[in-house]
Amino acid sequence: MMTSTRVSTPFSRETTALEVVHGVDLAGRRAVVTGGASGIGVETARALAKAGADVTLAVRKPDDGQRAAADITATTGNDHILVAPLDLADQTSVATFVANWDGPLHILVNNAGMMASPEMRTPQGWEMQFATNHLGHFALATGLRPALAAAGGARVVAVSSAAHLRSPVVFDDIHFAHREYDPWLAYGQSKTANVLFAVEATRRWADDGILVNSLHPGAIRTNLQRYISEEELERMRAQTGGTAGGGYWKTTEQGAATSVLLATSPLLDGVGGRYFEDCQEAGPNQPGTRTGYAPYALDPEAAERLWQVSEETLRAA
Repeated sequence: MMTSTRVSTPFSRETTALEVVHGVDLAGRRAVVTGGASGIGVETARALAKAGADVTLAVRKPDDGQRAAADITATTGNDHILVAPLDLADQTSVATFVANWDGPLHILVNNAGMMASPEMRTPQGWEMQFATNHLGHFALATGLRPALAAAGGARVVAVSSAAHLRSPVVFDDIHFAHREYDPWLAYGQSKTANVLFAVEATRRWADDGILVNSLHPGAIRTNLQRYISEEELERMRAQTGGTAGGGYWKTTEQGAATSVLLATSPLLDGVGGRYFEDCQEAGPNQPGTRTGYAPYALDPEAAERLWQVSEETLRAA
């Protein structure tokens, strides 16, 4: 049953992932975190492991994943940390990951991504940010749906961004075939797609008890920003400081908190298709601010259209 009131929690933008998961018991639960070898991904995985979950780090570079797994085990005492290769821009890699998964899956955190990259394309001609941030995760989540359904009450977390405010999904030219490529518009579009995925997946998968929510993790310095200049980073920091105003960098531990909240908190029981920031459900964006959600990102008609376009794109690959 979906709740209608906006979700509020006792947590804030300063809360860490480990604080969110304190008192939560995930023993016997299985989780997958994409991009779990670095940044907020490794801190998300660490918090899930601390609560007792079996965690699989789905990563492009398995050696980095093994180092992260060893670190997580050392800091949590949980040695049920696995590493599996996954390149979200490569549909064969996604299909292999799905085929190799066996048994139920209780938590899927779609965390990996790329930000504001130079123009790049997959072999299919797909724009790389959309292919990685949305299509890869879409194929992964839909492929793992039987495992999520088997878990009973599974949760999927879509890590979006306040950058979704930069662009809706431009259905007439998703892959910049006709318009000039803009790295930030491409990134924003892909992050809007993450929010729309959560809306439509929650609707389609309700009978399976699968709940999907999206979030903005906050302004955090990680390898995600490898394509961005220091000057641009400072402008970002000033603009996207969270609900209490600009100028705030989160630590990776704080940046992972909202993901972990959506993945584990009993406060989110029955809640799906929503967008969160700073460990609270967000309201609509107000003009002149970089917080809250754009109405187009929670539009159910756009969400259904994106799902259909995504399925058609993957079938044609």
